[in-house]
Amino acid sequence: MWELINQGGSLVWVLLALTFVATVVVLERILFFQRNRIHVGNLILGLANHVRKKAYGEALHEAARAPGPVARVAHATLMRHHLPRTDLRDIAREAGQLEVPRIEKNLRALYAVALIAPLVGMLGTVLGLIETFGGMQERSGFSSAKMINDGVHECLITTALGLMVAVPCYLFYMYFLGRVKRMVHSIERAGIEMVNVICDSREATSDIVSFGDKAKEARGERADSESVNR
Repeated sequence: MWELINQGGSLVWVLLALTFVATVVVLERILFFQRNRIHVGNLILGLANHVRKKAYGEALHEAARAPGPVARVAHATLMRHHLPRTDLRDIAREAGQLEVPRIEKNLRALYAVALIAPLVGMLGTVLGLIETFGGMQERSGFSSAKMINDGVHECLITTALGLMVAVPCYLFYMYFLGRVKRMVHSIERAGIEMVNVICDSREATSDIVSFGDKAKEARGERADSESVNR
C-alpha cells in the first residue's frame, strides 16, 4: 500500500485527506446512532401510563432521562400538555423539525467525499498520462513498451485509490440515510401518539362522574317522584 501511495503522485495525498474526513464522519455517526438508540414503543407506553394518572411531573422526568431526539420531542409535547390538540400537534411537528438537522449532520460531507474521490483519481490519471506521453515527445518518440507500461501503470493508481475511497463512503452514506429515515419516522410517531395520549386523557377525565354526585342525583329523582305521588 505504501508503495502504491509513493507511485501515485501528489494527488494521492488528497485522497488520503478525503479518507481521513470520511473516517471521522463515519465514526461520529455510528456513535451518534448508538447513543440515541431507544425502543419507541416502550417509551410511549411508560409516558402514557403517567399521563393517564395525571402524573405529568413523572412523565417529564422519564422523557428527560431517555436519550435521543424521540424523547426530546415527547418532552417538548408534555411541557405544554395544557394546550389544545391543534397547538400540541404544531409543537410536536416543530420539535421534530428541530431534530432533523442533528440527525442528518455530516451526511453531506460523506456524500461529497464519495463524489469527489473518483474525480480526484481520474484527474491524477489524466495528469499522469499527460506527463508520460509528454516525456515520450521530448525523447523524440523513442521509448520502449516497458516504459509506456510503467507510466500507464502509475497513472492508473490514483483512479484505483479514488474508487477504493468512494465505494465504502457511498455504502456508508446509504446505510446512514436509512437510519435517518427510520429515526424521523420514529419522531413523527412519538409526536402523534403523545398528542393522542394527552388529549384522550382529558376526554376520559371529563367523562368521569363521581359516585357521590351520582348518588345525590338519584336521591333527588326519588324525592321528586315521591312528591308527585303525594
